[in-house]
Amino acid sequence: MARKSRAEMMEETRGKLIAAARKAFADKGFAAASMDELTAEAGLTRGALYHNFGDKKGLLAAVVEALDNEMVTRADAIVQASKPASAWDELLAQGLAYIELALDPEIQRIVLKDGPAYLGDPSHWPSQNKCLHHSTQTLAKLIDDGVVKPMDAEAAARLVNGAAMDAALWVAASDDPHATLRKAQDALRHLMSGLLA
Repeated sequence: MARKSRAEMMEETRGKLIAAARKAFADKGFAAASMDELTAEAGLTRGALYHNFGDKKGLLAAVVEALDNEMVTRADAIVQASKPASAWDELLAQGLAYIELALDPEIQRIVLKDGPAYLGDPSHWPSQNKCLHHSTQTLAKLIDDGVVKPMDAEAAARLVNGAAMDAALWVAASDDPHATLRKAQDALRHLMSGLLA
């Protein structure tokens, strides 16, 4: 059996720590999760955590990024299942799907509650910047095609993405997330329809 390279071993260590932290953060929340317990769960030491992530907050950032990437995949699956008829329908469906994912307890706790509380404004997270870039490109094409009114594509993308993010935060913090989801999705539909030419 071939020995693992140093890079493979480091990636495996990172994966174990992220998986253990994800479970601990989802079960107990970031503040209550013990670094000693989660490193023991991963079969590793605190030194491995510090070496790979700097500190507990760095580990939270890695967990949030992993969950954000999963959210993109899950949202894409929801969008494709809805069979959007146009690029506009797809953009709207992505915003609606993002808000819907706020019903997931793990996403609620880690990405939408603890993430902003400990990592700051989500609009500055690298994963959110990828979404912004994609939305900007889509809107620029829709503007060029005359589907969306002439305006700055990045400004429109920032407002649409910001609305979806804020709606997801609202759903996550709500006492009745399902009722809040319906209201938030309805409002996003009306808000985005104002962009149409």
